[in-house]
Amino acid sequence: MGSEANGGRRSGGTPAPPRSERRNDPVGTPVGPGPSTDEEDPRKRPRRRGDALNAAIFEAVLAELDEVGYAKLAMERVAERARTGKASLYRRWPNRARLVMEAMYHVVPRYMDPDDTGSLRGDLLELFRGVARLLEGPTGEAMRGVLGEVLHDEEVAEQIRSGSRGQSMAMIRRVADRAVARGEISPEALTPRRLEAGHALMRHHFLFQGGPITDQVIEEVVDEVVLPLFHLPPPD
Repeated sequence: MGSEANGGRRSGGTPAPPRSERRNDPVGTPVGPGPSTDEEDPRKRPRRRGDALNAAIFEAVLAELDEVGYAKLAMERVAERARTGKASLYRRWPNRARLVMEAMYHVVPRYMDPDDTGSLRGDLLELFRGVARLLEGPTGEAMRGVLGEVLHDEEVAEQIRSGSRGQSMAMIRRVADRAVARGEISPEALTPRRLEAGHALMRHHFLFQGGPITDQVIEEVVDEVVLPLFHLPPPD
């Protein structure tokens, strides 16, 4: 009583710890609050499931691609950025290439779902301008990286083929079907090879000549290739 009241010192002249730090400690050691480990242990983070978790993971993939590129993209960094555990990623995707492909599928509708402009040419221009914007960002980096892995790993190549969703074909088909409904083209003229020609040229230009893909290139693809193909007579 006297030692603490007298200037807050113990009998040896050692300052007493602040009252807020004293605990029922058998050796008399002040115990302060320990460091938080919430950011280090995924089990203590708010749990997300289903679409919410997948969306967070895909956005983390795109952010990592934008910052470090495909070659340096690591599952550990994606998990940390998405605030989840690495095991959550590997339960869904067996490798980096599959995860990156799923992230690409996640972002495609933002760029490749054009409004109805009232004409086939207008719709095609809007569609391929969206493709150009898509390839300028992390998705273009992902395409280059995944292609590199596919060329050297047959197992990864098979996984990518089996997981393909055909989004590009679905988008061009939607544009073409609107043109058919307007009477601009014949439905019999829309063969799979004609439908995929425009996207194939856009990808080829991006991979071998780089980006950004200019509006002049897009107009050439539409006016010199896609529109003439769509107006050809149906094949025999």
